[in-house]
Amino acid sequence: MDISERQDNGVHLQSITVKDHNGEDNLGYKQEVEDKTTRLEVNSPVYLDDVSVNIGRDEDVPKLNGYVTEDRKNDKDLVLKKKSFDPSTANVIARCVMGSHGRLESCMTLHKRAFWAVFGIILLIAYFAYFGYAMYYQFGDEGSVRLLVCTVIGAAMLFYSLVGQRICARPSRRLHKFLNNDNYIKVRRVIRWILYIISTIAMVTLIIVVVALDSPRNLLSLAGLAAFIVLCFATSHSPAMIDWHPVFWGFSIQFYFAIIILKTRWGFETFNWLGDRVTEFLAYSNAGAAFVFGDYAKITPFQGPPIEFTGVYTLHFFAFAIMPVITFFSTVISVLYYLGIMQSIIKVIGRFLSFCLGTTPAESLNAAANIFVSMTESPLMIRPFLANMTSSELHAVMVGGFATIAGSVLGAYIGFGVPADHLLSASVMSAPAALAISKITYPEIEVPVIRPEDYDKIEKTGEGNVIEAACNGATMSAKIIACVVVNVMAFLSLLKFVNATLTWFGDRVGVKNLTFELICSYVLYPVALFMGTEPEDCRRLAELVGIKTFTNEFIAYEKLSVLIKNRQKYNTYVMDYGANYTHMDGEDLVLDKLNGTRLINGIISHRSEIIATYALCGFSNIGSMGILLGSLSAMAPTRKPTMSKIIFRAMIAGNVACFFTACIAGLFFQEFD
Repeated sequence: MDISERQDNGVHLQSITVKDHNGEDNLGYKQEVEDKTTRLEVNSPVYLDDVSVNIGRDEDVPKLNGYVTEDRKNDKDLVLKKKSFDPSTANVIARCVMGSHGRLESCMTLHKRAFWAVFGIILLIAYFAYFGYAMYYQFGDEGSVRLLVCTVIGAAMLFYSLVGQRICARPSRRLHKFLNNDNYIKVRRVIRWILYIISTIAMVTLIIVVVALDSPRNLLSLAGLAAFIVLCFATSHSPAMIDWHPVFWGFSIQFYFAIIILKTRWGFETFNWLGDRVTEFLAYSNAGAAFVFGDYAKITPFQGPPIEFTGVYTLHFFAFAIMPVITFFSTVISVLYYLGIMQSIIKVIGRFLSFCLGTTPAESLNAAANIFVSMTESPLMIRPFLANMTSSELHAVMVGGFATIAGSVLGAYIGFGVPADHLLSASVMSAPAALAISKITYPEIEVPVIRPEDYDKIEKTGEGNVIEAACNGATMSAKIIACVVVNVMAFLSLLKFVNATLTWFGDRVGVKNLTFELICSYVLYPVALFMGTEPEDCRRLAELVGIKTFTNEFIAYEKLSVLIKNRQKYNTYVMDYGANYTHMDGEDLVLDKLNGTRLINGIISHRSEIIATYALCGFSNIGSMGILLGSLSAMAPTRKPTMSKIIFRAMIAGNVACFFTACIAGLFFQEFD
């Protein structure tokens, strides 16, 4: 063992180098600080005789035969003790095994890349052998088509990661150099205006042909789009500094995406299929919920045979059926992050948004991440940039969080009965809308320091293996579930108290049933109307928007799910008995032929349901302001004053982005058989 001493910033360091059984150096430091506390730090395990460390406020730790030893066995400050082992004392078999381990480890270290390449090739060959036989054995059903599509997508992603990046690297650099060359400013400007004109003509033509001639009633949503843009412009932080390029292309991406999803049968069926697959996938969370909370009950009455029940956990549907979905989905997302799949998807979407809208990498990556994860998790990917971001970029990050929902809670809303396909499309469509709205309400007035090459600085997870990643994802969901449950309990209780108080004040002046929902139904009526909601449904949708903004979206979606189920029950009733055997009793619809069954709060049209699904799809509410500000402040404490000034503006902009997405949905809504 070699011992040397040195000074580092006034602290005495004694460097200790030892040899382990493999002959490799293990370096440690015995550090003496001003209060005479001694510490030994060893970088990796070593095999020595009676190695121990004594930390105490006394003399230097004694050295015996070149080894650091402990002279007081019962010292209360003893923090580290390593049991010794001398490899030379092992038997022949143990030494052979240890030698084999060492040689294998050295070989793996030297040829790690080649080993994984060979392993990957073997797996690839095995998979394509399976794929070929599966296509030969049976083709034509839904399962075989699903396997084919997934294989093609996976092969394309693999080809791009292995070969495509190298092929596209040089053209990409040349294109970037061209786009940023001052000598080509006029050329870029001409190309940009040509694309503006082509895209505008295409959108106007589609609106006339697809909407005006087919569903002129939907044009009211177009007026809503214009109204929200004017409102954002009028309340903008710096109207004169607005760059309309990201605004135009953000809305254009939304427009064309909505055309595909809502106006083409193949697009509608594709997202409907995706929604069914997501619903099917999330249903596996029921296995864990049934095991933990119980799935079977048997009741023996005083008379008659025993009564058996299954699905008992669903009796407490919100806590025992909806919340486990969050745990399951959070676990899956964490595993996908560990495998690098999520980062790859987010990078692709982020680069696409950045290229189309001209936004910075941090803004674009955050917007892409918000499609899948929550507003507190997506900024983790851009944490290295937060301290140096401009106010406009921080505002865009906040708006992106407020205008979207997390994949984990998306599963919960699907559990409520909200259409999965429209929740998926709303999550995707709101990302460009959030960037566009944020650039109107808070345009860029500073010079960004983040450059396109910073895409490679995206944060990676620190888990050691996939099991740790899954455990971390499940553990993190506990915090999400706790926040959801306590917030729902708190806000529902608060809402009940507010309604009771308002009713009491209303009774004093002869106004009956004055509630928070009633006030919202009138105050936010124009918002619901401009989104394209049926006039008879505007008050109900306005109530939902008010509940979502002032409490949270969970409560709003739960109330929307009641209206959705009411419509489904009503449609079944009409098919059986006709529409003549019903009557209204206040806000409730009574089904006369079903012993006076009441549909609480009545029904709304399918069109209004879809618009509501898009309008409520975001975290933009009062409670989320504190959550987002707290998480961002922890990541970038120096920017807390700036973030606290713009957080309320960002929350309003997030709501407007949701309304804008709802307008697009209302503009292109179409019933498919």
